[in-house]
Order: sequence, then structure tokens, then C-alpha cells
Amino acid sequence: MQAVIHGIKNCDTMKKTFAWFEGTGAAYRFHDYKKSGIDAATLQRWCERLGWESLVNKRGTTWRKLAPEEQAIASEAAAIALMQAHPGLIRRPVIEAATGELVVGLDPERFAAVFTGNKP
Repeated sequence: MQAVIHGIKNCDTMKKTFAWFEGTGAAYRFHDYKKSGIDAATLQRWCERLGWESLVNKRGTTWRKLAPEEQAIASEAAAIALMQAHPGLIRRPVIEAATGELVVGLDPERFAAVFTGNKP
């Protein structure tokens, strides 16, 4: 079974992620949430597992362009609504393993452990 890589196609971190998967032969399917969007149920599931704070990228251009009142996220529901409205806010990549495990960010050692069974 293959992993699902969520992200934005034209992102350096995503390109490195794709290169890692292709280099190891690990199977994946790509979901571009900038083009296809991301549903609230998926974001809710991720937030329950990881917390919204680990999903919102506060270092990116999209965050810096937000008004201060938008940046003042008061709840998980507000974070989900903001991520749906601005998918570029979601950290990249978010990868769902066939086992249900979630990996956020570029972490080749964790990728190896989760997607190829090789312990770092």
C-alpha cells in the first residue's frame, strides 16, 4: 500500500520529499492541496493526532501576508478554517502512511523508518 503525500507541487521541500521517495522506491500518491483543496474532515483528523500548532507554518510567506487578526488563531476550528482558506499555511509535507501514521516535514530518517522499515 502506498503513502499519500500532501503538499504543494512547486515547493523545494516537496521536491526533496519526492526525490527521497523516488530514490528509495517507496510507493506514494500525491495530493496537491493548493490545486485540489483540503477538506475539513482531513484537517480535523490531523489536528486530533498532531495538534493544529504542528500543522500551521508560521515561518512562510502565506503566514506573513495574513492580517494580525487572522494570525491570532484562538481555536482548532479557527485553525482548520484558516488552513482551508489558505492551504499554503499547512506545513509541508504531511504524509499519511498506509499504517495511518502521520509524518510532518522533511525528515529522511523518519521516512526510512516509516516508509521502508529501515530503522535510523
